[in-house]
Amino acid sequence: MKNFIPFMSPSTFNTLLATLSSVAVLSLAIQTHAQAESASDAVYQGLGQKAGIASFVQDFVEIITTDHRISTAFSDTDKDRLGFMLTEQFCELSGGPCKYSGKTMSNAHQGMNITNAQFNALAEDLQMAMEKHHIAFSVQNKLIAKLAPMQRTVVTK
Repeated sequence: MKNFIPFMSPSTFNTLLATLSSVAVLSLAIQTHAQAESASDAVYQGLGQKAGIASFVQDFVEIITTDHRISTAFSDTDKDRLGFMLTEQFCELSGGPCKYSGKTMSNAHQGMNITNAQFNALAEDLQMAMEKHHIAFSVQNKLIAKLAPMQRTVVTK
């Protein structure tokens, strides 16, 4: 191989090329990771991060515990704990840094005989709480889409 840089030895030139190639690959990997991170937490960001989630969850808990269609399911529920667990769950599901520490959905709802109508009422209440906090409709839909598969485990009647 002919040395294109007259003051550099062929082995130094090859080392330089290999280093530049490695830097380019590393740079591309970092850029791709940053783009993936940005896309993966877009819902989390759209919800207002953890503080925004905690805020609309507080209203959500108030709405579900007073909604005549489903309030009896929450009559003996610790509202503060429920709010904490929902905040964790929504934060994790939306791509945030949280880790949900609660029970599995099947264990948490075991024996409650939840119907599709009750599940849908809860989803409507969640949307109302998010609307109250001016969360974009597209972000609301993305969160609900992440929650929708839980219907199979939660609805048992």
